[in-house]
Amino acid sequence: MIWLLTAAGLLAAAGLLARRRLLLVTVEGVSMQPTYRPGDRLLVRRAALAGVRRGAAVVVASPPGAGPGDPPLMVKRAAALPGDPVPAGIPVPDTTVPPGHLLVLGDNAGRSADSRTMGYLHAADVIGVVLRRIPQ
Repeated sequence: MIWLLTAAGLLAAAGLLARRRLLLVTVEGVSMQPTYRPGDRLLVRRAALAGVRRGAAVVVASPPGAGPGDPPLMVKRAAALPGDPVPAGIPVPDTTVPPGHLLVLGDNAGRSADSRTMGYLHAADVIGVVLRRIPQ
């Protein structure tokens, strides 16, 4: 009986830890097609900017003024990290990404609100890194 209570306690603790580190996000919009489609559910590991790698799919908070109908979270691709050269075609004032910022792009360039229109995102906007799509 004691081992059962101990196992239940360990499972509860593991569940709380997972909730703090992991998050489920549902994709809204077409900006990441064909990689992710509207309605896809993604498992996201909470991470700061230091935990983001170039090319990773990331979840970021929508910046103020992103649009009245925009969701509070966006899924984008980390295109450039602090100190990286700014990719061609992104109208920002610097030739390298400044400290504490990143550039993000949608995989569907023609239908994505990203750094081409919003400029740099601040490190505080980073929510986490996409680990995988959850089958439905």
